[in-house]
Amino acid sequence: MPVEFLGIAGTNPASEVEPRTGGALDLEYTAKLARAHEDNGWDRILFAYHSGSPDPSQVAAYVAGKTEHINLVVAHRPNVAYPTLTAKTFATLDHLSGGRFEVHVITGGSTADQAAEGDFLSKDDRYGRTQEFIQILKQAWTSDERFDFAGKHYQFEQFVADIKPLQQPRPRISFGGSSAAAYAVGAAEADIFALWGEPLAGTREQLATIEAEAARAGRVDRPTIQIAFRPIIGATEELAWEKAERILGRIKDVQAGTPSPRARLRSKTPENAGSQRLLKAVAEGERHDRALWTGPTGLTGGGGNSTALVGTPETIAAALLDYYDLGIRIFSARGYDIYDDAIDFGRYVIPLVRSEVAHRESRKDLAS
Repeated sequence: MPVEFLGIAGTNPASEVEPRTGGALDLEYTAKLARAHEDNGWDRILFAYHSGSPDPSQVAAYVAGKTEHINLVVAHRPNVAYPTLTAKTFATLDHLSGGRFEVHVITGGSTADQAAEGDFLSKDDRYGRTQEFIQILKQAWTSDERFDFAGKHYQFEQFVADIKPLQQPRPRISFGGSSAAAYAVGAAEADIFALWGEPLAGTREQLATIEAEAARAGRVDRPTIQIAFRPIIGATEELAWEKAERILGRIKDVQAGTPSPRARLRSKTPENAGSQRLLKAVAEGERHDRALWTGPTGLTGGGGNSTALVGTPETIAAALLDYYDLGIRIFSARGYDIYDDAIDFGRYVIPLVRSEVAHRESRKDLAS
């Protein structure tokens, strides 16, 4: 498809604006949210990873039985399982889902959260391990012959998987990061390179770096680029910005309460380059380009996907198309009221973007 949309597969209704009141895994809500995405035009949903969270691969297997066609993107950190085991686990999940599995490989941006699961490698070593991990996954999924691997982080002899993915030649592998090591590894190995939403100028800069690293790695084409935003939609521009200000207040209210397990491990000064880049955008101003807003980013300390697009459906669609013109082909979007926003974004924004992209692609075909 010329453009795709990735949502979030939450396991409970909590978010930055909604404190958790129940357990970590609400199966009824998990299935309802997945179906809300599937029924409203989304292509993929991400099962996120944290050291204490429910296991995303098992949650994805559950959701596979509750949905029909949406792709299931499972976040995975290489430190938690040997790559040969992971290859078999995910090949099995690809069969269980009818060929709807993808993996998002997370190197790890928080030393504290890595240490919580016994991982004490330095950041650059973690990226080296990630590269080996992805290489092994690819070979395990496609090789019918036994093979050896002798790397810095993984060594084994004569492995062959009896189960291969249903998808051929293999499921897509996505990856994210904004450090020099991340650019080098992701540009060389990933099918999809995921970025957090920055102003257009910063995004353009990152794309040039990824393209240069892909060429350096000998790739003909760079990875497909994905970018993430928090949509705040209103019937008018004024109502959208009023809603945005209310969201800031709700974030402050939640922060004043008992911190979540994830927040307790979050450093006040982010270690990862992606968050540092987001905080640089905050320092440059709250509003950027057509609709980008960094208000929530400042409040959350650049903690991950936190830059918002604010406006009417038409404004947000136009802003996404500005990024499409840069070469972005996958849009990740997660509202603050996760369930309701998944429906609204799917109903009111996705069709506008798809229609305009189809129009542009048609004009391009006529001109060629």
